[in-house]
Amino acid sequence: MRDADLARQAAELGAEVVRSRAWQGVERQDKGGGDFATAVDVEAERAILDLLRAARPDDAFTAEESGRTGAPDAARRWLVDPLCGTLNFAAGTHLVAVNVALQEHGRTVAAATADPYTGETYWTDGARAALRHHGEDTPLAPSAGSRLVDLNLDPPYPNAPALRVARLLTDADFERAFRPRVVSSTLAVAWVAAGRRAAYLTDGQLAGSVHFAAGIALCEAAGCTVTDLRGRPVHHGDGGLIAAADEETHARLLDLVTRQENPGVRR
Repeated sequence: MRDADLARQAAELGAEVVRSRAWQGVERQDKGGGDFATAVDVEAERAILDLLRAARPDDAFTAEESGRTGAPDAARRWLVDPLCGTLNFAAGTHLVAVNVALQEHGRTVAAATADPYTGETYWTDGARAALRHHGEDTPLAPSAGSRLVDLNLDPPYPNAPALRVARLLTDADFERAFRPRVVSSTLAVAWVAAGRRAAYLTDGQLAGSVHFAAGIALCEAAGCTVTDLRGRPVHHGDGGLIAAADEETHARLLDLVTRQENPGVRR
């Protein structure tokens, strides 16, 4: 089985677990700082890891709830985010994603993001990107036509106070060009690759992130413009992320962000 097919199957298996479990009264496990996991996160992760380990026993794994397992210096490592949007799920809001990505020597070579409630899976083999629904694949086609820009407002904010994604909400130039949305799940990153969002912005440390690796890979394979908040390669430590449908949209957003740090400067 190809790595991309395995990533897709693993994400879909996790999505099946999430979809089949009720959110009401779900058990929560406190992780500190206002963060928590639910019993569904743990169950979905276990199912995904069991599948991956059976198929790729020599690979290493990093999972949101159970951490790192396997050889520390393994060339191949699977990144598993079993339920991105846990707070949404626990509140009965069906905006969540299951993310699975494979990195080989630090480069993502296969990835999938599954939406438990639509039955859609966004996947890439590192070269092409497609949406699978009802067994059919449709190539992902980014578009800025919606003008919708998803902003991640969850901490941490390593680039604050100089840069804050949330500050775009009160920027008059942003208001004239775009319309903000806050999904609070990396499902929205996959939506950029699929043309359902014009762009996605977040702060944070993204290198090796179980949350973002799949979505970034989808956007890159689909032909989006993807950088950190300062226009550099996206995995520059605490650089954050601008994933935009096209170069023009990216340039406008990068200019807005740059002017936060350097008032009066336009790119």
